[in-house]
Amino acid sequence: MADEGDSLGGRLGRYARVGASVGGLAARLAGERYLGLSLDRDRHAAELRSALGGLKGPLMKAAQLLATIPDALPPEYARELAQLQANAPAMGWPFVRRRMATELGPDWPARFARFDKEAAFAASLGQVHRAVLPDGRNVAVKLQYPDMASALEADLNQLKLVFAVGQRLDPAIRTDEIHAEITNRLREELDYRREARHIDLYRHMLRDEPKVHVPEVVAEYSTDRLLTMSWLSGEPLLDWKKHSQEERDALAVNMFRAWYVPFYFYGVIHGDPHLGNYTVRPDASVNLMDFGCVRVFPPRFVRGSIELYRALMTDDEDRAVAAYEDWGFGGVSREMIAVLNRWAAFLYGPLMDDRPRRLTEGVAEGFGRDMAQNVFGELRRMGGVRPPREFVFMDRAAIGLGAVFIHLRASINWHRLFEGLIEGFELETLAGRQHQALAAAGLA
Repeated sequence: MADEGDSLGGRLGRYARVGASVGGLAARLAGERYLGLSLDRDRHAAELRSALGGLKGPLMKAAQLLATIPDALPPEYARELAQLQANAPAMGWPFVRRRMATELGPDWPARFARFDKEAAFAASLGQVHRAVLPDGRNVAVKLQYPDMASALEADLNQLKLVFAVGQRLDPAIRTDEIHAEITNRLREELDYRREARHIDLYRHMLRDEPKVHVPEVVAEYSTDRLLTMSWLSGEPLLDWKKHSQEERDALAVNMFRAWYVPFYFYGVIHGDPHLGNYTVRPDASVNLMDFGCVRVFPPRFVRGSIELYRALMTDDEDRAVAAYEDWGFGGVSREMIAVLNRWAAFLYGPLMDDRPRRLTEGVAEGFGRDMAQNVFGELRRMGGVRPPREFVFMDRAAIGLGAVFIHLRASINWHRLFEGLIEGFELETLAGRQHQALAAAGLA
């Protein structure tokens, strides 16, 4: 289609800018390593963000992911990429009209009672329009941007360069598994039929959670590149910062259950806790949206998360070793485990404290960053460690959700909330429940 070809040509120019920026970083790095030249990381990280800014497509999405994955990139680059905005400018009406005609046929306007020309939301891979069906249902119509599938492979090649640079600058964390995980998830995220099945999966898993709402897919209005679902009305989460402590705490509990009931009961997690992916109803219940990035974990990985918590609570080193094995760490020495446990104790700290508290209580600003630098400095001295690929989106979800709780200044007994989720955990029960849920959603 002409508009897709023209758009691709324009994007290729931007890819060239990004390639030059990333390639320039690699060249400067070689100069630093072999010629004794100085590399201004802060300056070049800002240049890289500038090159990526405003770029639609998978590379923009990958950059946003990298900014929230601990130690995937050196801190200067993570800081800059974190400033990239997901709310990119929307494509215009000519694109929308052509995309809708391609997906639903030339008579598509007659299939709607109303269709808003202006996008309600726009992000890195697609945009959402509000519409009304002939039967009166309010729906969200999600359209994928042009030529995203072919752009993905080119972008993944650029991503390899970014990782190669990061690996040379800071070899404490080996990034090959991180790259493989991001590649798999981005390929899935372009498949809107798969996202529709993810929505069905979440409707199944959260059916007994009255304070969490999941949209319903309208299958006859959905294709590979078009996804239509019920519209969920609510306020932006940050608007709740002005509510009472009691209301903010209630919202935080609902957010906690929205993310971790699926994980600890079914081994599934929503891997993109971006502020734009949920809204809040007047009763503090949560609307979940955007199910492109969903991760299904082996049941043993869930067991490892619980066992490490138990090991830290009881100071049981053997139990910690078994937990890391469940997680997929291979060839990790006792010395490395002692270092990893220091980091784990920091992350699990609020869950181990049996009283209402804020996540950051008693933690000086910058302590987490300093702790991470210390821990990964020691890992570097020991030869580095390769995190299992499952860690990528588990870490992203935990850190993204933690940021929400900090925004809300929530004060909760995290320990009891967590203990209530994991009480009576059995590996076989989770495995059976997971299989049933995936089969029900057509994902088994």
